[in-house]
Amino acid sequence: MKLAAFDFDSTLMDGETLEFLAREIGIEQEVKEITDSAMRGEIDFFESLQKRVALLKGLNVEVVDRVCSNLPMMNGAFETVNELKKQGYRVICFSGGFKNATIPFAQKVGLDAEFSNILHSKDGVLTGLVGGGMLFNDSKGEMLKRIQSVTGITAENTIAVGDGANDLSMFKYAGKKVAFCAKPVLKKEADIIIDYKDLTFILDNI
Repeated sequence: MKLAAFDFDSTLMDGETLEFLAREIGIEQEVKEITDSAMRGEIDFFESLQKRVALLKGLNVEVVDRVCSNLPMMNGAFETVNELKKQGYRVICFSGGFKNATIPFAQKVGLDAEFSNILHSKDGVLTGLVGGGMLFNDSKGEMLKRIQSVTGITAENTIAVGDGANDLSMFKYAGKKVAFCAKPVLKKEADIIIDYKDLTFILDNI
């Protein structure tokens, strides 16, 4: 068996979930500045996530679900996932974002599993709090290591694909490290760099 682990935002999905949500209440630029800083590795991911989610307090869950079910797929995402599965890969995604987005997306493209966070809500509106298993800088790598341990898939048979600083932890456990339209901090550690917004380029490098 082989394993392909993808980041979600700006990798499988073309954009940042939190920014799409922030657009609904007119604070997209404020959220984007925090996101960009975190992806460059300038501030701690957990801290940045807390700040951004807090800004969404009061947003209606129905709006969240509507936005998250209509997020744009990255060019080549469907084709790449399907081809990897034909080649014997289990294909999963890790996201510092939210299940409102990753669950419907996983169903659309046929992912084998998704791992993400949960936006807390009460009485149908967001409370500004977030929980889950993808909260920290090292969360993706730690989960990847556990999956490898359970499945017996080795690092040599693992591909990790991401774009930002919080994807660095995946690279520790991957034989092939793909920086996809990535920040410099991730490119430094990658052995495959793709600067075109088309995931099918990955297929030429595995």
